[in-house]
Amino acid sequence: MAKLSLERVFKALVSLGLSETDARVYVYLALKGPTEAGSIVDNLKMSRQQIYRSLKYLQDKGIVFADSTNRGVFSALLFEKALKLLIETEKTKT
Repeated sequence: MAKLSLERVFKALVSLGLSETDARVYVYLALKGPTEAGSIVDNLKMSRQQIYRSLKYLQDKGIVFADSTNRGVFSALLFEKALKLLIETEKTKT
């Protein structure tokens, strides 16, 4: 994905209610594919607590999932599906 469009996705995620931390975690997972939480901590240079809090929030939003066989591995919905889901969620709030 080109840098410009990645920036747009990031800004769209933030405008749809995600914190910058949550958006960073989501984008990392969406680009990397299924990843262990420890690897996310190491690569994003954030505390384990921040990452797990963000993963929990993103799971509650329905855009990140824990692997059913290995609970320490997380994956993300495709960008298009995640944005669509977040937009629908925002529409129901208003």
